[in-house]
Amino acid sequence: MKIAILDDYQDTIRTLDAFKKVAGQDVTIWKDHTKDVDTLAARLKDTEVLVLLRERTPIRAPLLDRLDRLRMITQVGVVPHVDIPACTKRGVIVSSSQMPGRPSYATAELTWGLVIAAVRRIPQEMIAMRAGKWQAYPIGTGLRGKTLGILGYGKIGAVVAGYGRAFGMNVLAWGRESTLEKAKADGYTPAASREAFFADSDVVSIHVRLIDATRGMVTAEDLARMKPSAVFVNTSRAGLVVPGALEAALAKGRPGMAAVDVYEDEPVVGVKHPLLAMDNVVCSPHLGYVTRDEYEIQFSDIFDQINAFAAGKPINVLNPEALAVAKS
Repeated sequence: MKIAILDDYQDTIRTLDAFKKVAGQDVTIWKDHTKDVDTLAARLKDTEVLVLLRERTPIRAPLLDRLDRLRMITQVGVVPHVDIPACTKRGVIVSSSQMPGRPSYATAELTWGLVIAAVRRIPQEMIAMRAGKWQAYPIGTGLRGKTLGILGYGKIGAVVAGYGRAFGMNVLAWGRESTLEKAKADGYTPAASREAFFADSDVVSIHVRLIDATRGMVTAEDLARMKPSAVFVNTSRAGLVVPGALEAALAKGRPGMAAVDVYEDEPVVGVKHPLLAMDNVVCSPHLGYVTRDEYEIQFSDIFDQINAFAAGKPINVLNPEALAVAKS
C-alpha cells in the first residue's frame, strides 16, 4: 500500500522500532507542514493510507474530494481535525485508538517541567547567562506549601496532581462534578467555587479535552482572579482559553506568569506569537506527547491499525458506516 505520513517535524518516525510493522510498504514521510489544500492534494494524490500525528493537519471535504485513492486515515486520539462525515461519504475509514485507561505521562512530565521552569525562571536566566549576565531576573519562588490548582481532574490531571503532592503542594481541583468526586476520593480538595479555585491557586494547570462545550472555558475574568505571583500552565489546547485573554491578563499582571505548550495556529514559526515577546512566559513548541517512548506506543497502535485494515479486519474504526460504502 502507498502510505503517507504527515508532519514528522523531527524526522523521528522512521527510526522507531514500531516502524518495522510497515516494512515492505511504500511509505512517504513529510517533515514540513502545510495546510494548503492544493499542496496537500498534490502530495497525497496516490495515497491509500494517510497517517496523521494527532491534530497537526486538518483533513476536510475540499481535500478529501481530491484524494480518489484514499481508503484509510489512521492515528491515535480524538479527531476534531478530520471531517468524519466526508470520509464516510467517500468510503474512507478512520481508525483511531483512544488508548483507554492510559494517561500521557509524557504530557504530565512536561507540565511539571514547565511549572518549575516558570517559577524559577530557568529559561530566562539561561538566556541571560549566555549574554554574560548573572542572576538577572527577580528572585523565583518555591513550590512546597503552595497551592496547585488542577482544572480538569482526568487521566493527565491526576498524574500532575500526584507530582504536586510529591513536591509538598496543597492540591485543589475544579471541573465536572464526577471529576471532583474522583479528586476527593484520591485525597485532594475540591475548590469551594470556580472563583475560589482561580483566586487561591499559586499554579493553575489545565487538563481538559477541547470540544465545543469547553472552547473558551477559561475567561479573562477567571485569569483576573489569579494572584500576581501565580502561574497559569496550559499543555492541553490553546482553544480552552478565550483568544487573547491570557496575553492581556499577563500584561495586567494577573497572573504574573504563564507556561504554554499549545497555540491556536501551529506550528508557530518566525517568532510570530505575542507570548514569545513576554519575559514572564515560558513557551515550548507543543512537546507534550512528543517523546520517543510515547511515539513508540502511539505508532505501534497506528501501524497495527494499518495492518488490520490490510488483512480485511479493520480495528478502532470511528465510522463503521464507511465500510459499507467502500464495499459498494
